[in-house]
Amino acid sequence: MKRILLFVLTNVLVVAVLGVVASLLGVNRFLTSNGLDLGALLGFALVMGFGGAIISLLISKPMAKWTSGVRLINQPQNADEAWIVETVRKFADKAGIGMPEVGIFEGDPNAFATGAFKNSALVAVSTGLLQGMTREEIEAVIGHEIAHIANGDMITMTLIQGVMNTFVVFLSRVIGYAVDSFLRKGEDRSSGPGIGYYVTTIVLDILLGFAAAMVVAWFSRQREFRADAGAAQLMNRKQPMINALARLGGMVPGELPKSVAAMGIAGGIGKLFSTHPPIEERIAALRTA
Repeated sequence: MKRILLFVLTNVLVVAVLGVVASLLGVNRFLTSNGLDLGALLGFALVMGFGGAIISLLISKPMAKWTSGVRLINQPQNADEAWIVETVRKFADKAGIGMPEVGIFEGDPNAFATGAFKNSALVAVSTGLLQGMTREEIEAVIGHEIAHIANGDMITMTLIQGVMNTFVVFLSRVIGYAVDSFLRKGEDRSSGPGIGYYVTTIVLDILLGFAAAMVVAWFSRQREFRADAGAAQLMNRKQPMINALARLGGMVPGELPKSVAAMGIAGGIGKLFSTHPPIEERIAALRTA
């Protein structure tokens, strides 16, 4: 649950920073100086919503490297590292994407893929995963991450997050304006929004942001089924991915940094906020595919 919360907070904080900047520039006053301008507000919400999501996407790879301590394999130092790089290369070629950067990070079993573009992504696996799985299972996990990249999951999630952010920004300010109007009934509001507007929008930005995160998490869970199927296609058989999932089901998954939590291989225990379906459901879906 912790890693899901951190993932949500990243996006909320980016949008909040944009909101503060907009306030300092007087945008809120412009929107409400002569009554609420819904057209201008929608444009503002689109810029804020997609701006926050796009910024989060663009910084996803450097943030992942920094927060998880990824060591890039630029020159393999041993046979295992050479095998990991070659496996990523093999699957990338088969999937028709550019060769991603490859890295290893210290920690319990997990792996992730991230990056703003298909042809310049990052695939990283943990030391715990390498130590706790067979090569065939590791290969399946890498295939799963390559499938995420090939499916354009980072872009898809950014678009969905942008739409959700837009609704959050728009609704919070409409409701904030209504609350402020009620509290300041009969007062001169030509000077701009009052404290009721600011307090309401800040609170609703947070509350509605978490509600939007539930929708984003639902879409994320659907991606995992597709990535599992994609790994099976890359390997031309289902069993290695099924074995890898079964192995993960008996492990304690490692915590991922907030910027890549939704891109990891291991599922979370949360329900509404979980970005991954239960292992049992993923295995069942693969068996029946």
